[in-house]
Amino acid sequence: MRALVLGGGPAGATAGYWLAAHGIRATVLEKTAFPREKVCGDGLTPRAVREMQLMGLPHGPELGYARNRGLRLVARRRTVEVPWPELSDFPGYGLVRTRTGFDQQLAEHARAAGARVLERRSVTGVLRDGTGRVVGARANVLDDAGRRTGETEEHRADVVLAADGNSARAAVSAGLHKRDDRPMGVAVRAYYESPRSELDWMEGWLELTDGHDPRGALLPGYGWVFGVGDGTANVGLGILDTSPAFGALDYRRVLAGWTASMPAEWTFDEEHRRGRVLGAALPMAFNRTPHHVPGMLLLGDAAGLVSPFNGEGISNAMESARYAAEHVVAAAAANGPAQRERVLAGYPDRVRQEWGAHFTQGRVLAQLIGSPAVMKAAVRTGMAVPALMRFVVRVMTELSDRPAAAWEDRVVALLDALTPPTDNTRPPKTR
Repeated sequence: MRALVLGGGPAGATAGYWLAAHGIRATVLEKTAFPREKVCGDGLTPRAVREMQLMGLPHGPELGYARNRGLRLVARRRTVEVPWPELSDFPGYGLVRTRTGFDQQLAEHARAAGARVLERRSVTGVLRDGTGRVVGARANVLDDAGRRTGETEEHRADVVLAADGNSARAAVSAGLHKRDDRPMGVAVRAYYESPRSELDWMEGWLELTDGHDPRGALLPGYGWVFGVGDGTANVGLGILDTSPAFGALDYRRVLAGWTASMPAEWTFDEEHRRGRVLGAALPMAFNRTPHHVPGMLLLGDAAGLVSPFNGEGISNAMESARYAAEHVVAAAAANGPAQRERVLAGYPDRVRQEWGAHFTQGRVLAQLIGSPAVMKAAVRTGMAVPALMRFVVRVMTELSDRPAAAWEDRVVALLDALTPPTDNTRPPKTR
């Protein structure tokens, strides 16, 4: 069976690895060339680390990984430290590594497993057969500067895995458009040479304001400071579109105002900034559906798998790639094309079982904290009751054992059981 993976980021490279490891002929098309820069906080939660462990991906300090103990939340002149929980399902540590190095390592790992990774291939659309089934993709070949060479390629396969990120060109060409009833976010980040490069915690700052708002109303989001361990810190912010001010905000200005409020000795200033200030959209809570059409599955950001709770998407991208690969492997053993498609059509159910309830909870929270008054009250309450904040972080980061081993796990399981899952099998009613 031949599989074509569109996109070489965490979802695409992970899919390429698992497919090749199970004997599937996998081709991965990546628009750029490695190494390349991506907008991200560079944080890897224990969920992402578990995926790396399952793949056998080395992640020691000699490879550029900085290990951390958990989250340090900062607000109202207080800090609450939330260690990563001791669980049987997940490791008890997180990591930070730049996406420049992380994505390249993932792609090399997929190649080592036998996947064919083709760089500088910009996908323009999917190919269909006479029945409308997706049977491949068309791509422009780019030169070293990222410009079109005039050469185009058609790649055909038995199944296509769309992992081409927020642009989702494959999905759009197949008629799968972004949903307006699901939250979106924006992330902006920069690197600074800073003594905060060596941190034992991933820091989340919960009081973001637009410096030009005289009321000082809190924005629905948070700022982060992640020590990269190479002399720099990744400093950025993420904001949800549920804020009334969302469309009018200058996110780079918000970032500049926030970093200017930091202690001078942390050197979050223009003199110590390395590289550009970059931003990107965060597609959340199944914001593009359905996740299966005949011949094609959606993975990672292309499927809108970013969590509305915290903007985290790497672990979900890697997990969705593993689930998709499992369905492709099962489909390869199916008896005939019709049975093969039925097996592939089970992939959205697996994704919904994992994140459907969590995304419904996150959507509710996103709407609530869009109100500055609610955001202020939530921060005030959480920071005043550290035990409550630690439990909330467990919910937000999806870190609990299955089956439940502790009371926190049982509460999370009950909450999920009572929550109707967000749907990922139907198209939106309107564009």
